[in-house]
Amino acid sequence: MIPIVLHACCAVCAGYPISLLPDKGYSPVVYFFNPNIHPKDEYTRRFEELKRYCKKKQIQIIIEEEDTNNWFEYVKGLEREPERGKRCQKCFEYRLLRTAKKSYEIGINNFTTTLFISPHKNRNDIIKAGEKAAQEYSLNFIDIDFRKQDGFLKTMKIAKEENFYRQKYCGCIFAQNTSTAIKIK
Repeated sequence: MIPIVLHACCAVCAGYPISLLPDKGYSPVVYFFNPNIHPKDEYTRRFEELKRYCKKKQIQIIIEEEDTNNWFEYVKGLEREPERGKRCQKCFEYRLLRTAKKSYEIGINNFTTTLFISPHKNRNDIIKAGEKAAQEYSLNFIDIDFRKQDGFLKTMKIAKEENFYRQKYCGCIFAQNTSTAIKIK
Protein backbone atom coordinates (compact mmCIF):
# COMPACT_ATOMS: atom_id res chain seq x y z
CA MET A 1 0.00 0.00 0.00
CA ILE A 2 1.16 3.49 -0.87
CA PRO A 3 0.87 6.01 1.99
CA ILE A 4 -1.27 9.07 1.30
CA VAL A 5 -2.30 12.04 3.42
CA LEU A 6 -6.04 12.61 3.19
CA HIS A 7 -7.06 16.14 4.09
CA ALA A 8 -10.50 15.83 5.72
CA CYS A 9 -12.97 18.48 6.80
CA CYS A 10 -15.37 16.19 8.65
CA ALA A 11 -16.37 12.56 9.20
CA VAL A 12 -19.29 12.86 6.78
CA CYS A 13 -17.02 13.75 3.87
CA ALA A 14 -14.29 11.31 4.93
CA GLY A 15 -16.47 8.19 5.22
CA TYR A 16 -16.38 7.02 1.62
CA PRO A 17 -12.84 8.24 0.77
CA ILE A 18 -11.46 6.34 3.77
CA SER A 19 -13.09 3.14 2.52
CA LEU A 20 -12.18 3.71 -1.16
CA LEU A 21 -8.49 4.61 -0.82
CA PRO A 22 -7.33 1.09 0.18
CA ASP A 23 -9.17 -0.29 -2.87
CA LYS A 24 -7.04 2.06 -4.98
CA GLY A 25 -3.82 0.89 -3.30
CA TYR A 26 -3.44 3.71 -0.79
CA SER A 27 -3.04 3.63 2.97
CA PRO A 28 -4.51 6.91 4.29
CA VAL A 29 -3.30 9.10 7.10
CA VAL A 30 -6.12 11.55 7.84
CA TYR A 31 -5.16 15.19 8.31
CA PHE A 32 -7.60 17.61 9.92
CA PHE A 33 -6.66 21.21 9.20
CA ASN A 34 -9.65 23.50 8.81
CA PRO A 35 -9.23 26.99 10.26
CA ASN A 36 -12.20 28.04 8.13
CA ILE A 37 -14.68 26.20 10.39
CA HIS A 38 -16.57 28.45 12.80
CA PRO A 39 -17.77 28.82 15.47
CA LYS A 40 -15.51 26.93 17.88
CA ASP A 41 -18.19 24.41 18.88
CA GLU A 42 -18.78 23.55 15.21
CA TYR A 43 -15.03 23.03 14.74
CA THR A 44 -14.84 20.84 17.85
CA ARG A 45 -17.85 18.70 16.88
CA ARG A 46 -16.36 18.02 13.45
CA PHE A 47 -12.90 17.02 14.62
CA GLU A 48 -14.25 14.91 17.50
CA GLU A 49 -16.54 13.02 15.12
CA LEU A 50 -13.70 12.46 12.66
CA LYS A 51 -11.40 11.35 15.48
CA ARG A 52 -13.98 8.82 16.63
CA TYR A 53 -14.39 7.39 13.14
CA CYS A 54 -10.64 7.15 12.52
CA LYS A 55 -10.23 5.33 15.81
CA LYS A 56 -12.96 2.87 14.83
CA LYS A 57 -11.33 2.31 11.42
CA GLN A 58 -7.84 2.17 12.99
CA ILE A 59 -6.56 4.98 10.80
CA GLN A 60 -3.98 7.47 12.00
CA ILE A 61 -5.29 11.02 12.30
CA ILE A 62 -3.27 14.20 12.64
CA ILE A 63 -5.11 17.21 14.03
CA GLU A 64 -3.44 20.51 13.28
CA GLU A 65 -3.90 23.69 15.26
CA GLU A 66 -6.65 25.94 13.95
CA ASP A 67 -4.52 28.85 12.67
CA THR A 68 -7.69 30.94 12.39
CA ASN A 69 -6.04 34.36 12.36
CA ASN A 70 -3.80 33.49 9.43
CA TRP A 71 -6.75 31.99 7.54
CA PHE A 72 -8.77 35.20 8.02
CA GLU A 73 -5.80 37.18 6.71
CA TYR A 74 -5.46 34.84 3.70
CA VAL A 75 -9.08 35.34 2.61
CA LYS A 76 -9.23 39.02 3.60
CA GLY A 77 -11.18 41.12 1.13
CA LEU A 78 -13.19 38.12 -0.09
CA GLU A 79 -15.67 37.98 2.78
CA ARG A 80 -18.63 38.91 0.56
CA GLU A 81 -17.81 36.48 -2.21
CA PRO A 82 -20.56 33.99 -2.99
CA GLU A 83 -20.19 30.29 -2.20
CA ARG A 84 -17.95 28.66 -4.87
CA GLY A 85 -16.33 32.03 -5.55
CA LYS A 86 -12.84 33.44 -5.04
CA ARG A 87 -12.95 33.03 -1.24
CA CYS A 88 -13.47 29.28 -1.63
CA GLN A 89 -10.57 29.12 -4.09
CA LYS A 90 -8.28 30.84 -1.59
CA CYS A 91 -9.56 28.64 1.24
CA PHE A 92 -8.81 25.46 -0.75
CA GLU A 93 -5.37 26.84 -1.57
CA TYR A 94 -4.60 27.65 2.08
CA ARG A 95 -5.70 24.28 3.44
CA LEU A 96 -4.05 22.24 0.69
CA LEU A 97 -0.77 24.16 1.04
CA ARG A 98 -0.76 23.19 4.71
CA THR A 99 -1.68 19.61 3.81
CA ALA A 100 1.27 19.46 1.42
CA LYS A 101 3.54 20.94 4.06
CA LYS A 102 2.43 18.31 6.60
CA SER A 103 2.86 15.53 4.01
CA TYR A 104 6.38 16.76 3.34
CA GLU A 105 7.19 16.99 7.07
CA ILE A 106 6.08 13.41 7.76
CA GLY A 107 7.70 12.00 4.62
CA ILE A 108 4.58 11.04 2.65
CA ASN A 109 4.85 11.98 -1.02
CA ASN A 110 1.15 11.80 -1.89
CA PHE A 111 -1.86 13.75 -0.69
CA THR A 112 -5.49 14.30 -1.61
CA THR A 113 -8.62 15.78 -0.07
CA THR A 114 -12.17 14.87 0.87
CA LEU A 115 -13.23 18.17 -0.72
CA PHE A 116 -13.57 16.10 -3.90
CA ILE A 117 -16.61 14.26 -2.46
CA SER A 118 -18.86 17.31 -2.30
CA PRO A 119 -21.08 18.20 -5.26
CA HIS A 120 -21.09 21.72 -3.79
CA LYS A 121 -17.37 22.30 -4.42
CA ASN A 122 -15.78 23.27 -7.72
CA ARG A 123 -13.60 20.32 -8.72
CA ASN A 124 -11.33 22.39 -10.99
CA ASP A 125 -10.63 24.87 -8.18
CA ILE A 126 -9.64 21.98 -5.90
CA ILE A 127 -7.34 20.49 -8.54
CA LYS A 128 -5.70 23.85 -9.20
CA ALA A 129 -5.08 24.43 -5.47
CA GLY A 130 -3.82 20.88 -4.94
CA GLU A 131 -1.42 21.00 -7.87
CA LYS A 132 -0.06 24.36 -6.71
CA ALA A 133 0.54 22.94 -3.23
CA ALA A 134 2.15 19.79 -4.63
CA GLN A 135 4.53 21.84 -6.76
CA GLU A 136 5.53 23.96 -3.73
CA TYR A 137 6.73 20.86 -1.87
CA SER A 138 7.65 18.58 -4.81
CA LEU A 139 4.89 16.12 -3.94
CA ASN A 140 2.10 14.34 -5.79
CA PHE A 141 -1.43 15.66 -5.52
CA ILE A 142 -3.63 12.67 -6.23
CA ASP A 143 -6.78 13.66 -8.07
CA ILE A 144 -9.35 11.04 -7.08
CA ASP A 145 -12.90 11.76 -8.09
CA PHE A 146 -14.65 10.51 -4.98
CA ARG A 147 -17.98 11.57 -6.55
CA LYS A 148 -17.77 8.87 -9.24
CA GLN A 149 -20.00 5.84 -8.95
CA ASP A 150 -22.36 7.60 -6.53
CA GLY A 151 -19.58 8.50 -4.10
CA PHE A 152 -21.56 11.30 -2.51
CA LEU A 153 -24.54 8.99 -1.93
CA LYS A 154 -22.20 6.36 -0.50
CA THR A 155 -20.63 8.83 1.93
CA MET A 156 -24.11 9.97 3.00
CA LYS A 157 -25.10 6.32 3.59
CA ILE A 158 -22.00 5.79 5.74
CA ALA A 159 -22.82 9.00 7.65
CA LYS A 160 -26.31 7.74 8.36
CA GLU A 161 -25.13 4.26 9.40
CA GLU A 162 -22.47 5.75 11.69
CA ASN A 163 -24.89 8.35 13.04
CA PHE A 164 -22.41 11.12 12.26
CA TYR A 165 -23.09 14.68 13.24
CA ARG A 166 -24.15 16.26 9.94
CA GLN A 167 -23.47 19.94 9.62
CA LYS A 168 -25.78 22.37 7.90
CA TYR A 169 -23.14 24.47 6.09
CA CYS A 170 -19.59 24.12 4.76
CA GLY A 171 -18.09 25.51 7.96
CA CYS A 172 -16.99 28.93 6.76
CA ILE A 173 -18.40 31.72 8.90
CA PHE A 174 -18.93 33.83 5.80
CA ALA A 175 -21.03 31.12 4.15
CA GLN A 176 -22.97 30.62 7.38
CA ASN A 177 -23.79 34.32 7.51
CA THR A 178 -25.00 34.75 3.92
CA SER A 179 -28.03 33.66 1.98
CA THR A 180 -25.67 31.75 -0.34
CA ALA A 181 -24.73 29.28 2.40
CA ILE A 182 -25.03 25.73 1.19
CA LYS A 183 -27.30 23.55 3.23
CA ILE A 184 -26.33 19.89 3.54
CA LYS A 185 -29.32 17.61 3.99
